[in-house]
Formats: sequence, C-alpha cells, structure tokens
Amino acid sequence: MDKNKYTYVWVSFIILIFGIIFIPRIIKRVNKGTVVESDRMSIDTNNGDLAYIIVNKEKRKVPEFAFINQDSLLITNNDYKGKVYLVEFFFTTCPSICPIMNQNLVQIQSKFEDFDDFGVASFTINPTYDTPTVLKEYAEKYGITNLNWNLMTGDPEGIYDLANSGFNIFASEVPNAPGGFEHAGLFALVDKNGYLRSRADEFGNPIIYYRGAISEEAGVNDHGEKEQIGILKEDIQKLLEEK
Repeated sequence: MDKNKYTYVWVSFIILIFGIIFIPRIIKRVNKGTVVESDRMSIDTNNGDLAYIIVNKEKRKVPEFAFINQDSLLITNNDYKGKVYLVEFFFTTCPSICPIMNQNLVQIQSKFEDFDDFGVASFTINPTYDTPTVLKEYAEKYGITNLNWNLMTGDPEGIYDLANSGFNIFASEVPNAPGGFEHAGLFALVDKNGYLRSRADEFGNPIIYYRGAISEEAGVNDHGEKEQIGILKEDIQKLLEEK
C-alpha cells in the first residue's frame, strides 16, 4: 500500500471512531437541551420554574445604583429590597420604542396594582434633558401611579455603565438615530432579593430579558418576534408568590 492510500485509510478510521464515540453524545445533549450548559452564562433552575442567571458560577445580582427620581428623591437599589421589580432604559423624547415599552409597563402596573411589593425602575439615557421635572410630567402623561415606580436621572456615565456593564442592556448616544439615542427594548426581571431571574426557553437556556417593545395586542413585531408581556406577567406573579 503506497503512502497516500495508507494516509487515506488512517484518516477514514479516525473519522469512523469519532462518529461512533461522539455523535451519539452530541445528539443526546441536543435532545436534552444541554448543548450549551458549560457556557459562561447559564441558569440555576432549582427554585421553581424561574431561573437565576449564573455568570462565572455566581448568581447575577442587580448592581448598586443611586439616582434622583421624578420627585427629586434619591433612590438606590436598597429601596427595592423585598420587592419584585422590572428594569428598563428609556428616554422621554424617544420617538420609537419607548412609548410602547411604557404603555406595556402601565398595563403591567394595572395588573399588579394591589401588590405593594411590585415596582419598576426606569432609567433615562438622556439625563441632560430628562430632569426630575420632565420625568414628573412624563409620569403624569402615561398614568404612572405605582409608588414603587421610579423614573430616574443622574450622571450620564453612571447610567450608561449601569445599562451596558451592569445589566448588559445596550444603550448609547447616537446622533444619527431617531431621537439621538439607541437602546434595547428589553425588561429585566428582579426578585425580592435583588437577583436577576427569567424563565428558560425550550432548550433549557435562559431568555435572560423580556421583550418590552411589543404589545400583547400586536402579538409580533415586523421582524416576526413574539411578544413576551404575557409571559412576563406570569413570571412576575411567580416571584411575588415566592417566600
């Protein structure tokens, strides 16, 4: 047998062995939805149906923050201890997704109006314009009545760091964008102990955040993405019932 034929036979043998040993394992993991279980971000589903977000083997917690709300009061993450709450990044002059996001939040507010331990933390990404007075007018315009719903403003660098590094929710000043800013239309769900929580998808991986810029009535957006306000309401209820 010449050298080329010997090499061909040897490579074929290696491929055959690989297929026999590893392909069944890969198929098994895909069927179980564990094909990404060793990724940097995973979930811990030991607590009911909702998962903790695990990063580098630690449960992801809301970073510390301190900003001024629409009533000119200093609000920190400690004010949300013992409460289930949602986090969003927005700005009052947003011409695109923010009105939909906050209409959805007002609808959620109505759903849980009898719960003193439910709240919302809204951070403006245009703090130079969005003063407490502007935020107060915005709250009145949208019918924000929940005493635990704070629209917050403050140091721009601190807010952008909180969004992009603290929550990994994109927010940036982009002069050519509609309104001069771009941000993700996502809601983060936080439990009473300050941990980020979410449900898992069909593969057992965390959805991490909930789409906030699609209404239940619309059902889907122009990209075919489904609304998640319905499941968000379900998951808020689950966290409110947790002891």
